[in-house]
Amino acid sequence: MSGVNEAEFLGRLKKFEGQQAATAGVGKDLVNEPMIRHWCEAMGDTHPAYTGPHAIAPPTMLQAWTMGGLSRHGDGTGRTSGYDELFELLDGAGFTSVVATDCEQEYVRDLRPGDRVTYDAVIETVSERKTTKLGTGHFVTTRMDVSADGELAGTHRFRILKYAPAQRSSPGKGLTRTGGREAEQAPPRAVRPRPVINRDNAGFWAGVAEHRLLIQRCEECAELRFPWLPGCNACGSGRWDTVEASGNGTVFSYVVMHHPPFPAFDPPYAVGLIELAEGARIISNVVGVAADEVRIGMPVRLEFQRVDDELELPVFRAEVA
Repeated sequence: MSGVNEAEFLGRLKKFEGQQAATAGVGKDLVNEPMIRHWCEAMGDTHPAYTGPHAIAPPTMLQAWTMGGLSRHGDGTGRTSGYDELFELLDGAGFTSVVATDCEQEYVRDLRPGDRVTYDAVIETVSERKTTKLGTGHFVTTRMDVSADGELAGTHRFRILKYAPAQRSSPGKGLTRTGGREAEQAPPRAVRPRPVINRDNAGFWAGVAEHRLLIQRCEECAELRFPWLPGCNACGSGRWDTVEASGNGTVFSYVVMHHPPFPAFDPPYAVGLIELAEGARIISNVVGVAADEVRIGMPVRLEFQRVDDELELPVFRAEVA
């Protein structure tokens, strides 16, 4: 798709901007204490604001109250045909794959048990054609306005990429012709995905560059937190400093990745939830032993692993007797 055809296609996509994706949708359940409790247990969030007679729902649950679950919403969801028609147009042009890329949330008021959640959604933007490592496609951003008992509670923006998968070379070695003969040449090594560095976590990555693992510490209540956040999840303060981790820890939990295969990774490999000696937890690779030998409670020690010429990452080496 190029030239006039591409411009014409983009024009057709742009007509979907501003169209409703859902109107007057209603959450399947009232905001309720059991769902709040399950969420907090899964996240390890023990903030007292989420329990007791005056409990509120964690703000990050905003979208949870609008989701249909495995049974979906059924009739009366408020879903319009606009989103489906946009997907059909993209599918027909060969952009048949989809991946979620990111979301943004804005919070206006607390949600409390008993609130009835309603929502309206609009297709906010459709990008021009973009080329990514996954393939070429279009980013689609949907904005959902979430209300509680008729009052705006927050806004959720969800962005996906509808793309045509990039053509991948066949596995194995390639061939190059040298002096009239074909010589075997190893295919180039895939580049490992780069971390997203923003104003909230730039200090962490600056520490990694100096071989220091920095943990945020609230200046008000001294709560340690990881990953880095703009405010304390215990007291809400925006004031913080950092503590350098000693590097000692244990495997709190782990998973061994076998599938799907992904360029630049060599399965099987172990991804661990590491409990640092200071009490905070971090997700990283466990190295130094076979993936199937990793165990909960295994002592580990921080080291920094150079992945390529530009990227170095903190990992944890198993300390085996």
